[in-house]
Amino acid sequence: MLDQPWTGAPLCALDLEGTGAQDREREAILEVATVPIIGGSPDMAVAYESLVNPGRPVPQRRWISPGLTDDVLRQAPDPKLVGTELDKRVSGRYLVGHNVAVDWRLIHLHYPDLRPVGLIDTLRLARATRLDGSKSLGALLGRFDLRSRVDELVPSGRPHRALWDAVAAALLLAALIDSGEPPVRSLRELIGVAAIPLDPDPHPDSDELTLF
Repeated sequence: MLDQPWTGAPLCALDLEGTGAQDREREAILEVATVPIIGGSPDMAVAYESLVNPGRPVPQRRWISPGLTDDVLRQAPDPKLVGTELDKRVSGRYLVGHNVAVDWRLIHLHYPDLRPVGLIDTLRLARATRLDGSKSLGALLGRFDLRSRVDELVPSGRPHRALWDAVAAALLLAALIDSGEPPVRSLRELIGVAAIPLDPDPHPDSDELTLF
């Protein structure tokens, strides 16, 4: 399995929006999205996104999207229902995200029984390619001229919403691999340059608050 082309591997882009790491063990998930990566591209036909009812008021913080209000979230699905859907889409796959440790820490906190195979971090991959300039998600999307493609695939989305960011990470993965040296061809090579441990990091990367 590890020697198969990376484009044939069971990959799934993941993004969460939460109340913020400042809440520590009380941090709530507000929105989640998963997008399978098939043949190196996001498969929008089976993408999943959902708001999540946090069960409490959401503090007003600058990084929380204006669309994630108490009135909207109050009508969102219960976290248990979302967890059932996530299990179908996450277990047995490699999760892909930009600074994915942040998302994994939170999703593992709320859904400890989810069993992905591993984590692929596009931030780590970007650092391995030795590109100049910022490695934030926004800067890298600009570098590879991907913003318009994300907008095309997620016409009702925007940065800092789960589906938009998940699709952005999926597209960025392929762009980084294409630009990398030495080239990444197999899943084994991708894991070698971009995988991070599944053990949740209690001190997530400082780039958490600078995705854009």
